[in-house]
Amino acid sequence: MTSLTVDQTPPSSTRFWLTIAFLIIAMQVIAQYMMGRIWICECGYVKLFEPGVNTAGNSQHLFDWYTPSHIIHGFLFYLLGWAVLRGKPLSMRLSLAAFIEAVWEILENSPIVIDRYRTATMAVGYTGDSILNSGMDMVSMIAGFFFAARAPVWLTVAIAILFEILTAFIIRDNLTLNVIMLIWPIEAVKVWQAAL
Repeated sequence: MTSLTVDQTPPSSTRFWLTIAFLIIAMQVIAQYMMGRIWICECGYVKLFEPGVNTAGNSQHLFDWYTPSHIIHGFLFYLLGWAVLRGKPLSMRLSLAAFIEAVWEILENSPIVIDRYRTATMAVGYTGDSILNSGMDMVSMIAGFFFAARAPVWLTVAIAILFEILTAFIIRDNLTLNVIMLIWPIEAVKVWQAAL
């Protein structure tokens, strides 16, 4: 089985929707700057990958153990776009995905969600993302979106499951657990995660 769609969009339409996606990403960066988010890690340097989870560098550098979650966002947002914008240009569906990811990135870095992470999840020292990390979360989502657009469905699903198992094993967290613990915290899961 192949991917869910093939795009045959005129170049002018593609440019328009890619411009919209770019503007959405720019608005994400501007909103976070206006919220007082820092550009890069307070440590003053940028790392390719931050291996620590409950460290000051988590969510501050280019990539971290939550990057697979954002790639899975791309898989899911591609599926959503395919379902609700069937027959529409891939670039239009990308704009929808970018909008959802940008809203999440802004919400995730709001004081109310940061406090919720600190009290309900394993992220006791979470202070929010740097603007750089948040932007790379968007890039990771876009990479996942385009992968899902081109790869066989079975491969996309297999990679999502692999990412979820891998991150659960390594850091005792993943997209599924993150959502569950944010919405409906389970004390046993919190205790298991804290034992890392």
